[in-house]
Amino acid sequence: MISFSKIFKELLAGWVRWENNHDNMPEPIITGKDLRVVYNLGKSNEYLALKIDDFEIYPQEYIILFGPSGCGKSTLLYSLLGVLPPTSGELLIKGENPYKYSDAKMVRFQQSVVGIIYQSFNLIPSLSVLDNVALPRIFANAPKAERERQGFALLRRFGVEAQARKLPTSLSGGQMQRIAVARSLVNDPEILLGDEPVGNLDSVSTKQVMDTLDEINMRDRKTIILVTHDAKHLPYAHRVYHMRDGKIVREVINPEKPQIKKVEKGKTILTEIEKLSRIFPYATPEELRVKSIVNFLTQELTFDQLQRLEVLVESFLNGRLEEATFLWSLRAPFDKGGAGVPERTAEEMVHRVSKIVTDARNISRFRRRFEERVKSSKQQERIIDLRKSLLDAYEGQVTLEELGRLEGALQRRVSGLMTLEEFREELHKPLEQGGIGFHTSTAHRFSQHLEKLIAQGTHL
Repeated sequence: MISFSKIFKELLAGWVRWENNHDNMPEPIITGKDLRVVYNLGKSNEYLALKIDDFEIYPQEYIILFGPSGCGKSTLLYSLLGVLPPTSGELLIKGENPYKYSDAKMVRFQQSVVGIIYQSFNLIPSLSVLDNVALPRIFANAPKAERERQGFALLRRFGVEAQARKLPTSLSGGQMQRIAVARSLVNDPEILLGDEPVGNLDSVSTKQVMDTLDEINMRDRKTIILVTHDAKHLPYAHRVYHMRDGKIVREVINPEKPQIKKVEKGKTILTEIEKLSRIFPYATPEELRVKSIVNFLTQELTFDQLQRLEVLVESFLNGRLEEATFLWSLRAPFDKGGAGVPERTAEEMVHRVSKIVTDARNISRFRRRFEERVKSSKQQERIIDLRKSLLDAYEGQVTLEELGRLEGALQRRVSGLMTLEEFREELHKPLEQGGIGFHTSTAHRFSQHLEKLIAQGTHL
């Protein structure tokens, strides 16, 4: 069996690699700390619109501020633009507080550092398309020939050069928004802000504009910060800040895009919770945990029973229901407040939920100790308990060597040093190739079960 000390040597080597990577991480282009924005300060209708403890945005990131109307995302955006000073706290852009700038320096900041695209286009109807795009260059004292050349080049890039001499009122919504994008770029800002820029567009125009912003992020390497309440747009971002009641309640990293902000292995694991958040974007982490458990208990239940089951599982997870009461509630008739689940099915549900909660707590404790770099025999005991959970339902036999390799793989996956795909591959790979040699179906079943435990344990 692989020794515990050997495993920790591997983990320590991983920590060194993380720290080396961390040293190369770029400095944030935007930071906020203890940020508060209060409307009508001191009045009877005083309202705390923004309350963010800390956040960081890195150069060339595509960040989405996501949430329902009134959650504070536009308030944060306009603070970044330099038009809504925070009531308190620290906001730094490129290491400086723009609200300490002189009027002249603030103008330069809004010309060359930040640009913005509005939902309502904000094109001047009496000016031609080209003049609208070139307008910001007038305030930068650029000669007419230069600003028209720059404006026309941007119109050509976004496929609307044929509209250059027309008035905006004769164009479609999609064309007007691409013109607004061109105008936002004419001063070549480092940071591009978008306030629901596709909120007034049809689906075809929406995709065109969203693809354009993605291209600007990748090709021009602009930092993009986009406000939206539409979950379909989330895959465009490197990271998504989910906002509610003026707060950032969750940060979700997009695993499909290479990250600019270095994510230390073991600090963040893409779990089923993050995957569920794409389906239920407005759900809280606790609500997502409940949905994860209910999904684990998939049965032939009616929609009403599933809703009742979610309520009961939430109460059990939060400690409001003891195990015996949880069982009784599952079995009780629907019209008496229960879920109406058959007796044997209810007993199996309680057993499975209790076991997954126990295992998830083991993972939560293991990860806390791992992040604190605590070495103890308890850590190995937790891995052994997880290994037993996987093997209890396995009808085959394993050798001591296979046990050791399984425990090593479990430890690396739970620590975040191994991805789900790598874990599944190691389970299936033959012994002579350094794997464990499980059948494909067994490797899939084990990895899926472990992911359920990680999803619960990581979010406890």
